[in-house]
Order: sequence, then structure tokens, then C-alpha cells
Amino acid sequence: MTEDTKNAASSPSGDPWLLTPGPLTTSLSVKQAMLHDYGSRDATFIELNARILERLVAIVNGAGSHVSVPLQGSGTFAVEAMIGNFVPADGKLLILINGAYGKRIAKICDYYRRSYQVQESPEDVPVDTVELDATLDADAEIGHVVVVHCETTSGILNPVAEVAQIVARHGRRLLIDSMSAFGALPLDAREIEFDAVVASSNKCLEGAPGMGFCVARQSALEQTEGNSPSLVLDLYDQWRALQKNRQWRFTPPTHVLLAFDQALSEFEEEGGVAGRGGRYRENCDLLVAGMRNMGFKTLLPDELQAPIIITFHMPTNPEFDFDAFYDGLKQLGYVIYPGKLTVADSFRMGCIGRLGTGQIQGALDAVAGLLQQFGIDKISNE
Repeated sequence: MTEDTKNAASSPSGDPWLLTPGPLTTSLSVKQAMLHDYGSRDATFIELNARILERLVAIVNGAGSHVSVPLQGSGTFAVEAMIGNFVPADGKLLILINGAYGKRIAKICDYYRRSYQVQESPEDVPVDTVELDATLDADAEIGHVVVVHCETTSGILNPVAEVAQIVARHGRRLLIDSMSAFGALPLDAREIEFDAVVASSNKCLEGAPGMGFCVARQSALEQTEGNSPSLVLDLYDQWRALQKNRQWRFTPPTHVLLAFDQALSEFEEEGGVAGRGGRYRENCDLLVAGMRNMGFKTLLPDELQAPIIITFHMPTNPEFDFDAFYDGLKQLGYVIYPGKLTVADSFRMGCIGRLGTGQIQGALDAVAGLLQQFGIDKISNE
């Protein structure tokens, strides 16, 4: 064990702090919630499951109009389920793309043989609402539009409210991938009209990975019966089963749900969307300011930056080696993420999960120390 490793920062469970887009650092109490075993038919588990589903609807203020449907698996499972269920076999989907996750939706459509059209913007530019308006005006066959709320390829925040207004004005249906924003950025079903939004347990709600979910307008979900090309991803069938006997159709991820129930309690104690999003914003502001002070350049201007994950241009200093930078930070107790851009060589640092400004400052101090070790006095972005 090196001196750096011995003195590395760590979470209360002894793990490095995860400055990533997910999985994320979770609280010790969320981890401890998984130290129990429940049968899927246990009354306590059934009540816990029902409580979770009600809480998810409440986050978007959808009580009385919306329902939530859980699914085993990662967030992409939920995205695929949303596309397969809400876009009928004879329908046509418009995909608003400005990053890898929009492109993944197109790939899902290829697998499912769903007709789609792509409207693509650069990764550092929000989706184009003027073009959206014109496209819907020109093509009456488009029945649904899908948008990524926060595209973590870059960290950009897309104008979901404006997109929703345009889609509604044209009488079309909106689907939202809010994987990296749900619970931290406002999404009010009373103000933003959507058929479905999907997210997962392990992003801004700070649970364990292993469960996705869809919050849907009930009247829209009822119209999806028979649409799904997949048995296990059939949201309508899963919803009906839960209505009938409060049971998942297939073995539920009980330990993940135990953790998620605890995570939602901590989310509510923090003040819900406003409290959680406020902490992430403080983390983001400190991280951006600190990295800029060292010479790092952000990909996005502040007005487009969601407080989720920050993309930094890769320094061009010959002394800077990303692999050594990544490994050095990990040894010091901070895990970051490589870039995923095509427009620029980059890396990413997240500000979500069970992190506060103390952890962000610790990461900044670690970055400064590594630059000193590399012999870099000034970051070059040329």
C-alpha cells in the first residue's frame, strides 16, 4: 500500500468517491437497507413496493393522472420498454438527438423495427425547437417525439418544457428520457404534458442500480396494450399485474427496492427536487469554478450546463496523460469518467450522488496535487 493509497479519501464504507454519471456513491444507510431478505409475496415488501410507486408519481406531481411502473434492469431497459410500448408497430417516432443516449434510442428502434426520423444537433448544442416545430408541421405521420432531458454525453440540459409545448400544440405525444435528471431537475406533470418519462433507481435518487421505472399518464398507458414486442419489457402487462395482485410478474430485485425505499426517504428529507437539485448545483458551481481556476476549460457555457456532470476539454500539455490522471485521482479516492464526445477530446466529472462540497473540494485539491506532480503550471487548451 502506497502512502497516497493509505491516505486516500473515502466514503463512510471505505470506497472511493464516485464523480461519475452512475452508478454513484450512496449513503451508508442506503447500503445498510439491503442487509435484509424479503420474499416477493411478503406483506411488508408488498407495502414497500406500493409506497415506492406512489412516491415516484409524487415527484412529478402526477397524483390522480399518472402511474408508475417498475422494471428490473438498468435505465436502458426502461428506455427500451418506453419505446416498445408507447410507439405502436405502425407508428413513427421523431428522435431529438444531441448525444449518445439519443443515438441509443435510434438503435432500439432499429431492433424493434419501429419507423423513426432523426433530428440531430451537435453534442454541445441543445435540441433545436424551431426545427422541431417545422418537422412536425411537415410530417403528419410522426405520432411521438422523444427527448433526452439531460444528455450526459456532454452534461447539457435540453429545453424539455419548450419541446413539450410544441409537441402538444401539434397534437403529438411526448416521451422523455430523464435518466440523469429525474429527482434533481423540475419535471411537473401539471405543467409539462408527456405520455411517459423514464429514469432509474441509481441516478439522482441515489439508490442502488438494478431498477428502472416509467411514470406514465394512465390514459396513455392504457392505450399501449398489445404494443410491446417484448414479454419482460411489457409495461402495460407489468402495470396490470401490479394492479391485480400488487406483485411483479417476475422475480423483483428485492434488495434494490429496499435500498430505493430508504433512498427516497432521504430524498424527501433533503427537500425533494428543490433540495436535491440545490445540493447538486452547489457541487457543480464549486467544481466548475475550481477547475477553471486551474485552467481547465468546460465544454458548455454556464447557461447550458445541467448540475449533473461536467465535461472538460482535455489539456493539450504534453506532460498531461489522462490515464495517469485518472489512476492518480482514483488512488487519492476520487473516480472520474472518460469523455464520450465526438466533437472534442474530453473527460467528465460528476457532481451527483451522496456528495457535498467537501468531497468536491477534496477532488479539486487532488487535481491540483496531480498537476503539480506532472510539472504543469498552466493548463493548455489549444
